[in-house]
Amino acid sequence: MKLTQGKINELLSESACEHNHKKEGKGKNKSCTQVAQPGAAQGGCAFDGAMIALVPITDAAHLVHGPIACAGNSWGSRGSLSSGSMLYKMGFTTDLSENDVIFGGEKKLYKAILEVKERYNPAAVFVYSTCVTALIGDDLDAVCQKAAEKTGTPVIPVNSPGFIGSKNLGNRVGGESLLEYVVGTREPETTTPYDINLIGEYNIAGELWGVLPLFEKLGIRVLSQITGDGRYENIACSHRAKLNVMICSKALINMARKMEERYGIPYVEESFYGVADMNRCLRNIAAKIGDADLQQRVEQLIIEETLKLDTALAPYRARLKGKRVVLYTGGVKSWSIISAAKDLGMEVCATSTKKSTEEDKARIKELLGQDGIMMEKGNAQELLRVIAQTKADMLIAGGRNQYTALKAKIPFLDINQERHHPYAGYVGMVEMARELEEALYSPVWAQVRKPAPWDTEVI
Repeated sequence: MKLTQGKINELLSESACEHNHKKEGKGKNKSCTQVAQPGAAQGGCAFDGAMIALVPITDAAHLVHGPIACAGNSWGSRGSLSSGSMLYKMGFTTDLSENDVIFGGEKKLYKAILEVKERYNPAAVFVYSTCVTALIGDDLDAVCQKAAEKTGTPVIPVNSPGFIGSKNLGNRVGGESLLEYVVGTREPETTTPYDINLIGEYNIAGELWGVLPLFEKLGIRVLSQITGDGRYENIACSHRAKLNVMICSKALINMARKMEERYGIPYVEESFYGVADMNRCLRNIAAKIGDADLQQRVEQLIIEETLKLDTALAPYRARLKGKRVVLYTGGVKSWSIISAAKDLGMEVCATSTKKSTEEDKARIKELLGQDGIMMEKGNAQELLRVIAQTKADMLIAGGRNQYTALKAKIPFLDINQERHHPYAGYVGMVEMARELEEALYSPVWAQVRKPAPWDTEVI
């Protein structure tokens, strides 16, 4: 896939993205068109975004064509787990030197692909360009095509140099590579009327494994997972699904829209977080497939799971009821986690609207009520101010904000991609309740809130 300015503009102005529904740029989120600034940390570059989207394909090799720091500084930053091959956990890089920058790195890349094939025999090799290799003009597409012909293994170029834009743009570049080189290249052995694809679910902390059994009970087959715990061959067959289910992510919305245009596969966007959202997800999938018997099975499953869940959550709800939390995360989680917290009897005083669409913001307003605070930006100073203003008992945010919570002397729960506990589905609600209860009632808080010995007045 040649990455031209036209292609970049197309991805930035994705018609299916809520950010772009308002014309003339007035309703667009600035982060969609934000270009990375040298030396500034802005939540990840396009290269990082492409890797986030594709590395969870577990039986493929992921080769970074660039200096070693591009691979080393970004590898293993997300907790996507695998039920099979662990090849995706290995970091491959061409480790370009100054001589390679001067004389070109195409030969080195070609040799690297052949070596990866010979030593590891992956189902496919994804090759990522970086800022350096894009600037020196290495022809990634030509090298990958030549290596694929030589090895007989699919070699997929991912033209994602970091300087083209933000992490979200990189996600879509990764999706474009799947559409152009992977989707539709193979046929499944069998198909069923209940085949679906899950798009934008990355199996963080194994969350997918708490949801897949529900689909199995209903007789719904997940044909491919794009890309959490994904397999190359299954993704290649994904064009035969009857429905695409977007999970908590606008990042790969271009895949869902184009698969609808090319293969006639409709899509819905759902969330796995919270009882109400999980129930709605199952009902909407059954309704979209249009099978009355399946809809009946969904209602029966919801009754069974809700009864079991109420029993399991009863002791946690008693201890969590009325606790006030500040939520700082991005995208769909900014409202779906509110729903989960309310299921536990907690009160969300404030949440972020970072990376949230207008639709997301409308849901946030409805869930928070009139007194809820919506934060567009949330640096440490702003978070501390909001925590003090709302008298919050807890901060739920990404890992980088844990030190802000420590400064405020309140408990903290990691909700983003680095976490080690699954919160999706019905079983995930129990896990979330357990983690919240343990954090809130840890004896350490009584200790740190006491005055220091030297501040205690001596009589």
